Parts: sequence; structure tokens; C-alpha cells
Amino acid sequence: MNYLAVFIGGGLGSLARFGVSKFITANFTTNLPVATLLSNILSCIVLASLVGVFSDKIIEHPWLRFFLLIGFCGGFSTFSTFSYESLELIRSGNLLYGIANIAVSIFACLGIIYFFTKNSQVAI
Repeated sequence: MNYLAVFIGGGLGSLARFGVSKFITANFTTNLPVATLLSNILSCIVLASLVGVFSDKIIEHPWLRFFLLIGFCGGFSTFSTFSYESLELIRSGNLLYGIANIAVSIFACLGIIYFFTKNSQVAI
């Protein structure tokens, strides 16, 4: 059952990431990896909010952890694309943008997770 929860949640998270990417590319013109940054930040907000606000429900219903935290948030966020896009910025001579993308992504996501989960008892 846990595998199914991760599978379905991951698929929905990947669709959400795809939707964010399509929205950004249709409405904004930029060479910066804004869609990936936004997906990762939104995923951290979702994960941290779920852990911080609904920790009792997640502990009470373990399948929610597999479906939402591991599946959905795992599918919605994307470390591999973030890494590739950051490296491509650096390789293409945009060292400052590459480093800024890395710094903003890491500090924003860690800050979001810390802020929302500092009093939580849920292990992801």
C-alpha cells in the first residue's frame, strides 16, 4: 500500500512540476531557471506546511506521509534539474547567475523548511 501511495503521489507531484514549468515558460521570458526554483520552493512550502500544521494527522495516518511527503513533494521538487541548470549557467559563462541560483535555492528552501517545522515531531 505504501508503494502505491508513493507512486500516485509522485505522479501527481510530477504533473504539478510540469504545470509550473509550462506556466512559467508561457508567461515569462528568461534564461534563468525560474520554473525549477519555483517548483522547489513551492514543494518546500507544501512539505513544511504539511509537517508543521498537520503533523498529528501524518502521525495518525502513516499513508499520508508516503503519499504527500515522499510521493507528492518528491515528485514536485527536482534536485537533478536544479543541479543541471545551475551547472549549465556556470558552463555558459553565467557564473554569477549560477552561484545565485544555488544560493537562493538552498537558503530559501532550508529557511522555509526550518521556519515551518521547527516545532514538529514528524520524521520524513
